Amino acid sequence: MSRKQLALSSSFVLALLVLLSACQNRQVGYAEHQYAPAPRMVMKDMEAPLPAGEMAEPMPGMDAGEGAEDFNREEYDRIYENAFLSPKVNPLSTFAIDVDAASYANVRRFLNESRMPYPDAVRIEEMINYFDYDYPQPEGSDPFSITTELGVCPWNQEHYLVHIGLQGKDLPAADLPPSNLVFLFDVSGSMDDPNKLPLLKSAFRLLVEQLDEKDRVAIVVYAGAAGVVLPSTRGDQQAEILAALEDLSAGGSTAGGEGIQLAYKIAQEHFIPDGNNRIILATDGDFNVGPSSQGELVRMIEEKREEGVFLSVLGFGTGNYQDSKMEQLSNKGNGNYAYIDNILEAKKVLVSEMGGTLFTIAKDVKIQVEFNPAIVKGYRLIGYENRLLAAEDFNDDTKDAGELGAGHSVTAIYEVVPVGASTKIRGIDSLKFSVTVPVDGSQQDLLFVKFRYKDPDGDVSKLIEQSLAATVTPLVRTSDNFRFSAAVAAFGMLLRNSDYKGESTYAMVKELATNAKGDDPNGYRSEFLQLVEKASLLDDRDLNAEGK
Repeated sequence: MSRKQLALSSSFVLALLVLLSACQNRQVGYAEHQYAPAPRMVMKDMEAPLPAGEMAEPMPGMDAGEGAEDFNREEYDRIYENAFLSPKVNPLSTFAIDVDAASYANVRRFLNESRMPYPDAVRIEEMINYFDYDYPQPEGSDPFSITTELGVCPWNQEHYLVHIGLQGKDLPAADLPPSNLVFLFDVSGSMDDPNKLPLLKSAFRLLVEQLDEKDRVAIVVYAGAAGVVLPSTRGDQQAEILAALEDLSAGGSTAGGEGIQLAYKIAQEHFIPDGNNRIILATDGDFNVGPSSQGELVRMIEEKREEGVFLSVLGFGTGNYQDSKMEQLSNKGNGNYAYIDNILEAKKVLVSEMGGTLFTIAKDVKIQVEFNPAIVKGYRLIGYENRLLAAEDFNDDTKDAGELGAGHSVTAIYEVVPVGASTKIRGIDSLKFSVTVPVDGSQQDLLFVKFRYKDPDGDVSKLIEQSLAATVTPLVRTSDNFRFSAAVAAFGMLLRNSDYKGESTYAMVKELATNAKGDDPNGYRSEFLQLVEKASLLDDRDLNAEGK
């Protein structure tokens, strides 16, 4: 054998020994993070589950056990921003409400890590709806009040902003219905990070402390297989619930589909008529073992919501975060979606806003706005891109829409181009045949808005109607609600580098929000101003722009 051949042979043997050693070390390190079920663990037979105590080998770079490599596989759906539409061609704008606020907390996570967020991580409606607004409580039989306002657009003085606010009825804690909750926890290897499973435990301790004897809680986990850690237990047995929570550890791959099936089974076994029957899924969103098809999961969740069991989703962690999947699951499950980036956010979602998070007061809430073409040249709905509905869906009670929780508020903003403004609106050729239909009531109404909603256990929607006169308020005289929400919208457009940001700057956002901060008992609006400052320092797209 030549020296060259001998050297190559020696190199191959050495490489093989190193590889075998690395594999052995990886197995040892991974074993240290295997899920060790508590004594109360009862494994349920699923379709070909792994034996109790066994976990599937993690895919390299996907499950973050010891020795796993860093691998960023966060996923966000592409957002195609709403364009300006002509009311002569598209007189109706129809969409489902969205009370989720996950995007804001996720954007905050990016900025606090000194990174600009991905543009598709910025859902502007969720940023706006993160904040409470000073809307009045409903006075009639409807479960929410409606507030509308028309003012000058701060990033384009030729345009107007239409502000539509819904305020859900507050329910005192004593009046909240009993809860049948199933906590569905991802304990796969990818959850073995400080900002995932440990934060999850701390978050749910806060919720458990709010429950009492009329409530029930079960805990289901999934990794290589799905299992019951805690059978359905009365809410006042907090020591037992917290002990089961504390025993959780992470390891294995993610049989998320099996976990969801098992959670629904338990929720239905302990169903409380006229109660709050809900699964709360806590995960980084990875479903890579079992029924992982998003379509399969969505179909199952749609079927179960019709049986009265709703699904809410709480997202945790970074690097492996599957935002698009979690948002869709919560939307189809008649629940809400939040991102927990720290313990204060956990308190906000699970304690301060527990009524809104857990208790639905109106479901399938839809909004349809008709614009008066005699006054409006063009309009654009800011955000809600993945909540748009066809015009005919508004009157179709079989179409799913958004849910409103107790005490929740929802805000929608339209940017409106008045007739006579210089802005060009894309359109089509003039129609050969057209019919002019007179607008009911005053010709000076800018728009006519309709709302549909169902009772939480209802199948037939109820209709509310309201008009908005074309009386424009100067920006300085608009409400704090109007100006602060406009500031958040402008901030979202800057983060996305939107084509519609107009003359928005970080300085403009900061000034507008500062002057509209109002009462801020929890400091959320002050924190917003800090995030604006961070983004202005991190954004290197146009550092020399005036007013940056």
